[in-house]
Amino acid sequence: MLDRDQLETFATVVEQQSFDRAATVLSITRGAVSQRIKALEESLSTVLVKRERPVAATHAGEVLLRHVKALRILEGSALQELTPTAKPHAPVSLAIAVNADSLATWFPEVLKELLMGQLVALEVIADDQDHTSALLARGDVIGCISTSAKPADGFLAECLGAMEYRCYATPAFASTHFPSGLTVPAVLSTPAVLFNRKDSLHDDFLKRHFGFAVERYARHYLPSPVALLEGVAMGAGYGLIPSWQAAPLVEAGQLVDVCPNEREMVDLFWHHWDLEPPMASDITALIVKVARNSLEPSVGFEPSTAQTGPSPSRPSGHKAEPQGGASGQEASEQQ
Repeated sequence: MLDRDQLETFATVVEQQSFDRAATVLSITRGAVSQRIKALEESLSTVLVKRERPVAATHAGEVLLRHVKALRILEGSALQELTPTAKPHAPVSLAIAVNADSLATWFPEVLKELLMGQLVALEVIADDQDHTSALLARGDVIGCISTSAKPADGFLAECLGAMEYRCYATPAFASTHFPSGLTVPAVLSTPAVLFNRKDSLHDDFLKRHFGFAVERYARHYLPSPVALLEGVAMGAGYGLIPSWQAAPLVEAGQLVDVCPNEREMVDLFWHHWDLEPPMASDITALIVKVARNSLEPSVGFEPSTAQTGPSPSRPSGHKAEPQGGASGQEASEQQ
């Protein structure tokens, strides 16, 4: 049996990324924190944390951190089920990672049900999908939305559906800059609005449209789905926007589709623990249900099965492309 105090101390050190901060959170001395970590590592015969700045979990530590997170969720679920009429128990703290465009479109329906249920204290981390998978592997989150179809060992990837993107601009911008449509000379002389420097969706769209890569064009970077939409709507440039998000402005005549015969379909996947506690399983079921009611069906994926396959890079969602022990303990623990 693993010692629960040692487990909680280990998890707190990793979460706080510091022995000193963990000691403050746990209201014990820093020496006690160090002793508990060493005792836990000795009992498992493996190094669990890298004594660096900041402190980080080793691969073995990541496995153990997921175990501690699962224990917390199980315990919280059990207390809420065993004593539902007693004084309210503290909500179970958990974190999930979601891509930005999902947060701006269909995911708020999930948040409403989770937050209003008052059973969880939820942390939503918005990040690039390449990084959300890393958050899940480290045990920082219980699940993440990604464009990668391939789950890591010990995880499942549920196909959620596809998000449609179209290339929009204001009518005035389109008539001024694209009088003959989307041509190479027009693209080279016209600013596009992108999410950030990791955003390759626009490059992919242009490559597919022209049949070759187009790289030397002006770009505005607005790292928020709302800011990106507003940038296009004010006439600062043109860009790829989820059609669901742009629909009200299109209906009002404020935006037009620059390439009405073309669209980008981005498959999204929910990655989660293979063996997850009931509360986490309920969250997975909720996310899958809302996504499949909101997104378009993915082409080439069975919605009820975990998938394996490739991965790309945009914080909002992307077409799938190919993915690509500690030492000096006491001296380095001065974090």
